[in-house]
Amino acid sequence: MARALYIHWPFCEKKCPYCDFNSHVRATVDDDLWAAALLADMRFEHGESPQGPLASIFFGGGTPSLMPPAIVGSLIAEADRLWGLAPDCEITLEANPSSVEAARFADIAAAGVNRVSLGLQALNDEALARLGRLHNTREALAALDTAQDHFGRVSFDLIYARPDQTAAQWEADLARALGFGTWHMSLYQLTIEPGTRYATDVRRGVFAPMDDDEAADLFAITRELTVAAGIPAYEISNHARAGEESRHNLTYWRYGDYCGIGPGAHGRRGGSATQRHRKPENFLAAIDARGDGLLESRKLGLQEQASEALLMGLRLAEGVDLDTLASRFRTTTAELIDTDRAAFYEQLGMLERTGSHLTVTPDGMPLLDGLLGEIVPAELVAG
Repeated sequence: MARALYIHWPFCEKKCPYCDFNSHVRATVDDDLWAAALLADMRFEHGESPQGPLASIFFGGGTPSLMPPAIVGSLIAEADRLWGLAPDCEITLEANPSSVEAARFADIAAAGVNRVSLGLQALNDEALARLGRLHNTREALAALDTAQDHFGRVSFDLIYARPDQTAAQWEADLARALGFGTWHMSLYQLTIEPGTRYATDVRRGVFAPMDDDEAADLFAITRELTVAAGIPAYEISNHARAGEESRHNLTYWRYGDYCGIGPGAHGRRGGSATQRHRKPENFLAAIDARGDGLLESRKLGLQEQASEALLMGLRLAEGVDLDTLASRFRTTTAELIDTDRAAFYEQLGMLERTGSHLTVTPDGMPLLDGLLGEIVPAELVAG
């Protein structure tokens, strides 16, 4: 059942130095050509996974707020025609908070988008410049106000654990952000991703990443302040008031089916993993040749599906039910996790197990990647 649809718009005005997403800068973009290509790719996906209705649509990128609102509207209308939309379908669009893009918010809302996610990233001009952002703080806050005028639900992103950022600075920025009146925030620790300009800068000694212990202190501040404000973490980096969680992203973390269209988009549907061509020109060539942008569709074994479901689900504060996963993927709880290692980390207070329900505790979340490597058997990850 195709519960969710992801649509990737690959274009940006500028490539941020920390970004490893599939984003591209082009001097010109043929909007009509791209509208036709995305619609064709959507129709192909419907043929592969026709069940509906859709619970959510997510426009990601890239910078989808650069899309003409008419294209946004045509894609939503076609998704409705093909699958149908649930009465409370969540339709999210990622946006940069520039004044040019904010000016489109009214038309984007009229096209059917009911939730926007703003890439604020920082709340001072010096930090924004270091992050390579094109907007300043004044534009960011004006865009946030505009978004709150036009959309029923608004989220925004901030990046912390930046080089030279102090705990006091982050505490002040986060306290300010918590006063903006939105009920969902994505708060990401800066990570140095391979292939980015930041990775090159670190290698050349231009700057050094924040020390792990200092970053852990900022993580603790993040958890403390968001809990006090009534928007606790429901996923390692995402915070929301009850009922304001991103329904689309919960589909990923709860390992539901979703279709992904557009350059580089991934999907999980019917036990298969799909991936589109990453480079925009290669995606268009595939559309022209056969009517879809698919690079690969691979059937996943039950072990691999179980591993993915476990690794995604343990990111959530709600955790996972091991018996449910074992039944779903025709395996046993003993094969899902290393019970001895899990018991060890439970004694250390990093895991909590009640019957068949397993969660990572707040003390375990800062060490999540390493913890998962310890308790998820290597043979399960290898599939």
